[in-house]
Amino acid sequence: MSTYSWKPSESVISSSNIVQIMRAQGISNYEEFWRWSVDKRADFWDTTIKALNIPFKKTYSKVFDLPNGVETPHWFPNAELNIVDACFQNAPESAAIIFQKEGEHKTETVTQLELEQLVNRIANSLVALGLEKGDRVAIDLPMTVEAVAIYLAAIKAGMPVVTVADSFTPKEIEVRLKIAQPKVIFTQDAIQRAGKELPLYTKVCEAKAPRAIVIQVSEQAISLRNEDVFWKDFLVEKDSFESSSHRAEDIITVLFSSGTTGEPKAIPWNHTTPIKCASDGFYHQNIKEGDVVCWPTNLGWMMGPWLVFAALINKASIALYYGAPVGEGFGSFIEKAEVTMLGVIPSFVKTWKDSACMEAFNWNAIKCFSSTGEVSSPSEMTYLMQLANDKPIIEYCGGTEIGGGYITSTVVQENFPSTFSSKALGTDFVLLDENDKQSNKGEVFIIPPSIGLSNTLLNRDHYNVYFEGTPKYKNQTLRRHGD
Repeated sequence: MSTYSWKPSESVISSSNIVQIMRAQGISNYEEFWRWSVDKRADFWDTTIKALNIPFKKTYSKVFDLPNGVETPHWFPNAELNIVDACFQNAPESAAIIFQKEGEHKTETVTQLELEQLVNRIANSLVALGLEKGDRVAIDLPMTVEAVAIYLAAIKAGMPVVTVADSFTPKEIEVRLKIAQPKVIFTQDAIQRAGKELPLYTKVCEAKAPRAIVIQVSEQAISLRNEDVFWKDFLVEKDSFESSSHRAEDIITVLFSSGTTGEPKAIPWNHTTPIKCASDGFYHQNIKEGDVVCWPTNLGWMMGPWLVFAALINKASIALYYGAPVGEGFGSFIEKAEVTMLGVIPSFVKTWKDSACMEAFNWNAIKCFSSTGEVSSPSEMTYLMQLANDKPIIEYCGGTEIGGGYITSTVVQENFPSTFSSKALGTDFVLLDENDKQSNKGEVFIIPPSIGLSNTLLNRDHYNVYFEGTPKYKNQTLRRHGD
């Protein structure tokens, strides 16, 4: 373990979201609070939903039911909601998205009202295009204002979103579209990076995609397939839209595993999964109203949807930088946008440390970092902490089929670089060795149930993948991690 550490001040501890909820529950220490979160799961999630102010169209009488065991819990039976409603509860003039386009030096802001109106226009446009509730909509775009708005609009209209990373080859795109069968796909003509234009629409066409709505960012003219339409011709003007009503288990998003060992798993998220994202952001990254959250990512990976929900449900702003997050342009954006929570993958930090490119910027607005996706180095994470004048790093490990993290850190505990300090609140797991005995080193098994854990797969038998043949632990059913 690194000898360098960050210790929370009394003011950080007392003002943290964790301690606010602990006090309300009459709990005096964090370990007891985590234990309560898994021993009294229904109470924990009910408390969390109230803290996040999740609106229900038809309220729940119980948090979960287990008619078929912990393998397939029914969350909020008989309740109805649309999780997008939880994303628009901030003041209309508050900043929803702060962004900077490729090659530009100024930041721009989209208010909560402006984002909601754009979301509503897109939802109305999908209906005008002939789509119906239940039809799937694919997105193959970089992380832009339009991508976020399209994502929320489709879910608001009851149309599950199939997310595809913009870095994929035509073959990788085709495989995912064949599995999920969307009716339309949103894309753009090209991706602009470092003064270059990388074709995207042509990749989508090569992947035999369905009807495409194409956003133009290049000055180069392109011709579309007969069935495709430009974004400006797709959008209608009507900017009011009533969100569709859903059961908690209705699908909102189809995400994919990496597929490095075969056909990728198609993992549905439902209307409860964003509650896990927002819960982790609330408790572990300590996101508060008015914060600015930046995490360079894409909707094709789980941290894209995570960013949308963890920020907006907690009444924070999403910060989007359209360029690559490896040089001075990104560092300047973090300073100008006054980012308060910066998410990274460790390879970014290695690049920053090797080049010293971020040392000229004032990152003192940052309250904490968070790191995921790769194994981190203590020396590089120590360097990152010091870039923001000694701020903690919330290590965050989970998965797409978990909806967030299962092991992480908090701002109320001592923080050592590259080290976890807690199982995620509301989530429990055990490490078992090759003899199925509890060990300090072994395979991770999740102890269900928890909001965020997947219940279905589109192209596999969910039970076989996650539960078949798993050992018992203290007479409890265990679930494989997945990744």
